[in-house]
Amino acid sequence: MRAGFMRVARMTDEATPTAEEPAQHGPGQRLDRWLFFARIVKSRSLATRLVQSGKVRVNRQATDKPSQTVRAGDVLTMTLHRRLRILKVLAPGNRRGPADEAQTLYEDLSPPDTGTAPAGGLVLPVPVARRAAGEGRPTKKQRRATDRLREKDE
Repeated sequence: MRAGFMRVARMTDEATPTAEEPAQHGPGQRLDRWLFFARIVKSRSLATRLVQSGKVRVNRQATDKPSQTVRAGDVLTMTLHRRLRILKVLAPGNRRGPADEAQTLYEDLSPPDTGTAPAGGLVLPVPVARRAAGEGRPTKKQRRATDRLREKDE
């Protein structure tokens, strides 16, 4: 009888959160399903691929398992569309509802998009020179004129 008590005591000791792990309360939900319900991605299969690619972290721990359980209080860090997204889970989703309902599932802690590459190494697209309307590729005559100018410079 005493051995059974010890087993229960060991199980409860392992289940208590440490200082490194935040206390997680309430029901959990699969990570890929939560990303879909919160309208972070368009489909659940895209959510699965995003997680499997290793671009999602749960409480600073890298994960590649779409079945990872997320609960209220967890912080998700991911790169999506060349932008860093930091989301705090507030509640599990019940369905993929309208955007207003989906935004109640999380708090967005992402840094504001400044338009420049942050020190984290994210690369933003390079601006492309604009052409006037109707100006497509140069004609053969224009290319020859450009070549003559380049030859003079050399």
